[in-house]
Amino acid sequence: MRPWILAAALAVSSAVAVTPAAHAAACTGYVGLTFDDGPSSGNTPALLSALRQNGLRATMFNEGQYAAAYPAQVAAQVSAGMWVGNHSYTHPHLTQLGQSQVDSEIGRTQQAIASGGGGTPRLFRPPYGETNSTVQTVASKYGLRQIIWDVDSQDWNGASVDAIVAANARLQNGQIILMHEWPANTRAAIPRIAQTLASRGLCAGMISPQTGRAVAPG
Repeated sequence: MRPWILAAALAVSSAVAVTPAAHAAACTGYVGLTFDDGPSSGNTPALLSALRQNGLRATMFNEGQYAAAYPAQVAAQVSAGMWVGNHSYTHPHLTQLGQSQVDSEIGRTQQAIASGGGGTPRLFRPPYGETNSTVQTVASKYGLRQIIWDVDSQDWNGASVDAIVAANARLQNGQIILMHEWPANTRAAIPRIAQTLASRGLCAGMISPQTGRAVAPG
């Protein structure tokens, strides 16, 4: 290849490489991508890699028991630009527990995430989306905003890559989708999720602790 042809090819390549960053300025709305049940040494690195490669940020709702077991992965989530939330310590049905037990589940998770370098979470997702006045009281004690979801990807229920992409395509400005870090189909869907959101002018945003809705990253 002649030098001037090579230079032209490199220039085109460089222009393509910055397209995702340039698109960020064209956001007409924001959605909240969330991934429950991490972190782990097996799934978290692959998920973070896929998200970063596709220019996406997400909120990771971590279980305290796993944050305590894999603190390096908590730190990796933050380093990758993700936000870290509380998903209880052992993923029980919190509405079946007494207040002291709920307090233990939430409080120990706050500590485990902070110890792993994830900061002090401000968002809390109750396991199974189950909550009541006791859970709400304890969450409020720790300064946590409860976050459920608007769209369930059904990835926990064996949803196909196509179905997970389609679920993300239903998101509207400010809405939040439930996904999990462990299904292989979820990780495989990430490039198409990024493309689908971009085609609609939507960007992956942060979840506001004040409103519980997806907003521009602050």
